[in-house]
Amino acid sequence: MVAMYAEVIEKAMIDWETVMLNTNQRLHNFIRKRVWNFADVDDLVQTTWLEVLVHKNRFKGHARPETWIFGIALNLLKIYYKDSRLSALTATFEDAADNESIPKDEPDNIFEGRQSLMLAIEKFALMPAEYQKLLKVLVENDIGYQELAYRLSIPIGTVRSRLSRLRTFLKKEMKWEA
Repeated sequence: MVAMYAEVIEKAMIDWETVMLNTNQRLHNFIRKRVWNFADVDDLVQTTWLEVLVHKNRFKGHARPETWIFGIALNLLKIYYKDSRLSALTATFEDAADNESIPKDEPDNIFEGRQSLMLAIEKFALMPAEYQKLLKVLVENDIGYQELAYRLSIPIGTVRSRLSRLRTFLKKEMKWEA
């Protein structure tokens, strides 16, 4: 009981502003060693401090505040790299269209888009059940290979091979260029 009160008193006595001022440069260097884009480094540092301020009441005092802060930064780095891999894997046609400055609101483009969508729906029904399930889970959840493997209870190698075969199927059936 006394230890619990000591912990509460110790947590209340932490001057977070001082901890932040004393730790900021080390935190910046820590993130900088792991991220090459300067803008992302600054964003991650700011996000770390935001998380610290929002969740400082969760600090239990089992470690030094600096250790807790670097743990938050490490978790944010994991999310950063997971998100960057995911965005590279899930680049959409619309992203490509934006880059090519295709006028998307033109009637011809709207008509072609609807035709492609109708064809895709028809071809979805022709796909093997394993492709349908894979594509459905992938599109509904916008997840990476590892999470997809977990949700479907199959090895990640199976996910990769099925996606490869699915891409080949779609290119052939939808007459997409390779």
